[in-house]
Amino acid sequence: MNIQDSKILNPQLTLVRLGQMDVPQMASIEVSAHSHPMSEGNLADCFGTLYRVYGLSLAGEMSAETLIGFAIIQQILDEVTLLDICLAPEHQGYGYGKLLLSEVIEAAKTSGAVVVMLEVRESNLAARTLYQTMGFNESGRRKGYYSADDGREDAILMDFTITSE
Repeated sequence: MNIQDSKILNPQLTLVRLGQMDVPQMASIEVSAHSHPMSEGNLADCFGTLYRVYGLSLAGEMSAETLIGFAIIQQILDEVTLLDICLAPEHQGYGYGKLLLSEVIEAAKTSGAVVVMLEVRESNLAARTLYQTMGFNESGRRKGYYSADDGREDAILMDFTITSE
């Protein structure tokens, strides 16, 4: 974790820019939280010049920080794509995902983006509800895009228009 690029969100939470050394922790969270997780190799590939990886760190025992979630974004010109947002299952349901997504939107706005785009599995109702609550709108569908345990599953495309306010 890169402490120089951190932001204290509240006494218990810190937003940090992650580096490749954080990939094993990210992969552990990814495997525990997603039915079809990204591989360590794919996660490691997300540290190029067009990418930013943010982690949510929770202060733990003896002041040690523990990564509880992360978000990977890619920016091309004025468009940001949220490639992955993942929160450890034991930390879901406390508003941390909403907080992390809010920070992603703020980072996109700060970097001059006008839109944040994402895709989500049709079956991921919790994520879809969060995105809708945060102001994302459904903008399309990719039929049979994801592999699923029982065949294929659609990807729901969503976007959030960033306003100057």
